[in-house]
Amino acid sequence: MSVNETVAIDAALQVHENNTIELDGVQLKPRAFRYLLMHKPAGLVCSNVDEAYPSLFNLLDIDRVSELHIVGRLDVDTTGLVLITDDGRWSFHITQPANACPKVYRVGLARALSAGDIDELVAQFKQGIRLQGEQRLTLPATLEVISSKDVRLTITEGRFHQVKRMFAAVGNRVASLHREQIGDVLVDVDEGQWRYLHDTEVQSFSLAQ
Repeated sequence: MSVNETVAIDAALQVHENNTIELDGVQLKPRAFRYLLMHKPAGLVCSNVDEAYPSLFNLLDIDRVSELHIVGRLDVDTTGLVLITDDGRWSFHITQPANACPKVYRVGLARALSAGDIDELVAQFKQGIRLQGEQRLTLPATLEVISSKDVRLTITEGRFHQVKRMFAAVGNRVASLHREQIGDVLVDVDEGQWRYLHDTEVQSFSLAQ
């Protein structure tokens, strides 16, 4: 095998898209990346393999599933949008906090909000919440109150159990959690179903910054 007309003998040699790679005189072409959207049901784990709960990858009936990875995991009891790919650069761009990719959650609350709570709570989330065990406030988040026990929360981070911990920090508890949207991409398939992303959806993340 040769890389840029130089014989390559190191199996760990790193190559890039603009390299010319030949094997036995035939130029090799990179395989196209894959980008998927899934509507995750509750009871499945965001992992490549089965753990205490079955992996959501069991829902994928495509080749080379083991080469895919999940872009931003959801807890086993959380439903909604999961992005899946084999493009590490793309997923890194989405998950980097500095890129401020918005993630929208529909949250069912255990304790009903009173009318007097709402303005203060919206302001708290906009200012940032101090999570238990952390000194740094969360980045500003947008809270939309739909009803006394039903809210929509938009965040741009992905800290460990962040949504649940944010509401715990303000004296409430998340009873149900569903991710509706990442960036401009909405979950638009039935629970347990998946589809490939359209090119415009894939590119929307790259163009966000």
